[in-house]
Amino acid sequence: MDLELLKERARIIRAVRSFFDEKLYLETDTPLLAPDLIPESCLEVFECLRLQPRGSKKAAQPYWLIPSPEIWMKKLITQHKQNIYQICKCFRNGESSGRYHSPEFTMLEYYSINANYIDSLKITEELFLFLLSEPSIFRDSDNDLKPPFEQISVEEAFKKWAGFDLYKAVENDTLEMEARRLGINPPARLGIPEIYDLIFIHIIEPNISRERPIILKDYPAFVPCLAKKSSQGRTVERWELYVRGIELANCFTEETNPDEVRRFFEAEKAEKDKNALIRHHVDEDYWKMFKTPFPWKTAFPWETAFPWETAFPSCSGVALGLDRLIMALTGRSSIDSVLPFPMD
Repeated sequence: MDLELLKERARIIRAVRSFFDEKLYLETDTPLLAPDLIPESCLEVFECLRLQPRGSKKAAQPYWLIPSPEIWMKKLITQHKQNIYQICKCFRNGESSGRYHSPEFTMLEYYSINANYIDSLKITEELFLFLLSEPSIFRDSDNDLKPPFEQISVEEAFKKWAGFDLYKAVENDTLEMEARRLGINPPARLGIPEIYDLIFIHIIEPNISRERPIILKDYPAFVPCLAKKSSQGRTVERWELYVRGIELANCFTEETNPDEVRRFFEAEKAEKDKNALIRHHVDEDYWKMFKTPFPWKTAFPWETAFPWETAFPSCSGVALGLDRLIMALTGRSSIDSVLPFPMD
């Protein structure tokens, strides 16, 4: 990376910090090594060993490099109920290095208290406006990055680009037939989420406009994630931001129901135990931080008759690939070109 691009990268990161600092978000600095992780069956992770001092009879302890700071940041939110953000390195194994991916990358993650995914969309548009207002960052070719972002639901995207009603196909058990009509041949015994993913990757994503930023929102509830379900239950409050056709950010209205969090952990852990190349520990009690008894409850023998109070506040989180954002703002076409030391 040449010196001028290194300076541009530094200016963009400083501007991102300035934006959140001015909004009174607290910057956090959480560990990159974790003794357990949120199970996500779509991701592979890096494992490390913490060695004991020479002569110790204790066994080496496994740790894992974080694929996202989410696991730590949510613990801080539970404790302090504070708007927070973080810029840190994240690690995802089994991914190629090259145009849009790097196994080690820089993440910007921010959580807004008493907010939902629409509030987070507004904050993200404000972030873009702030960055594009900086003379040292903005260039004429960045005009296509200016908000407001175009919005389209996943349901509308399937009708527009795949030519069928996603939810009717799921209800009528014709999703595989639609995939084959589109020239996709799913392997035998694939489930609905996997067939959906194939259509999404091969048909929907290639059709997303490169002319301006697009928000793809309201994802189907049958795709597992920790986003809150919408009132009708068919979708979840989630959006993804695509810039010049590249996925840049992922946002949820965060799930606060402890039972839903527990079910997600159990299902994803079972899937990882079956299929992951590298397994990791899962905090079996993580879901409990989403519920806590009222302070006076423990004094009464009939405490179980009372509902739980949610410890984790209503909030919305955004995970944004900072290297990809820098790539867009500097007019580069590959992530490697904006990394000081790209991986082979």
